[in-house]
Amino acid sequence: MGELFKLLKDGNKPSLLAAFVNTFLGTIKGVAFFFTGNVAMFAEMMHSFGDAANQFFVFIGSALAKKAPTPKFPNGYGRIVNLVCLGAVLIVAILSYETIKEGWHHFVHPATESSGVLIALGVLAIGIILEGFVLNKAAKEVLHEVSVEPKGIIIFQSAKYLKRAKPATKLVWMEDLVATSGNVLAFLAIVIAYFTEFYRLEGFISMVIGLMMFYVVGRVFLDNARGAIGETDEEMLVHIGNLVMEDPHVTDIARLEVIKEGEFLHVELIAETDPSLSLAYLDDVRDHLTTLLLNQKGVTKVTLAFDEDNGERSWTHIATKPESEKGMI
Repeated sequence: MGELFKLLKDGNKPSLLAAFVNTFLGTIKGVAFFFTGNVAMFAEMMHSFGDAANQFFVFIGSALAKKAPTPKFPNGYGRIVNLVCLGAVLIVAILSYETIKEGWHHFVHPATESSGVLIALGVLAIGIILEGFVLNKAAKEVLHEVSVEPKGIIIFQSAKYLKRAKPATKLVWMEDLVATSGNVLAFLAIVIAYFTEFYRLEGFISMVIGLMMFYVVGRVFLDNARGAIGETDEEMLVHIGNLVMEDPHVTDIARLEVIKEGEFLHVELIAETDPSLSLAYLDDVRDHLTTLLLNQKGVTKVTLAFDEDNGERSWTHIATKPESEKGMI
């Protein structure tokens, strides 16, 4: 039990914050829907509860992913976060369907009057403020994870580096961007419907919110399906390969893999070298290279072997830096 609490302490903080915020918002939106019957409010209630469930799962998954490797699982538990994200998006997919279905029903059979407008708008205004706050925190976390100094409007800046963020942080960023946008759309729909009596708009916006949720489902599913299978980090592969080639004792790279294990990277390397070098000398070279690679951002495991130089050049990548280092100060 002590180990579990220690792991939870190191879980993804933005996802835990987002989970609590969305639980609160889902509750007050549910109360507002009960009193107003507004379908846009129903859509936002489903959205908030879906995000809350998703983000609680992701927080737990991000914590368990940090469990140390064991003899039974020597590669560690990094991919747990990908598996948890895959399971979590099923919840959002179901709620997305229900949101679209309810929105369609209201679009076909619109209300004849709008009640509790001030309640609905007040709740949505709270939602915009809180979701915007969580989105801002997630954007800061994205920039922190890629070692980039925040500048200007950090939500736009973080979008550039989103693909290199940890799976949990990326999911929170995407969900809260959609959640903030959904609150704004629902707010505008209620105002326009109230003044124009075009109540079909509330149903239409509800379907739009549901489709936005489905978009997040698709993106998160594809990202984490690749992670669960074992995806190569192409940028870090080139970066690490060029680091290794800078060593004067390495003449070529016969094989190099940089595999994402959840939030971590595992490196498998076969380097070619001069066959006349002694095993004792190469052992020192291996220690140096292993330490160098373990000091690279995200790398937690290195498997390194040597082979004799075959006289043919295999490594031809142009020297570059990973995207996360390009903005470092």
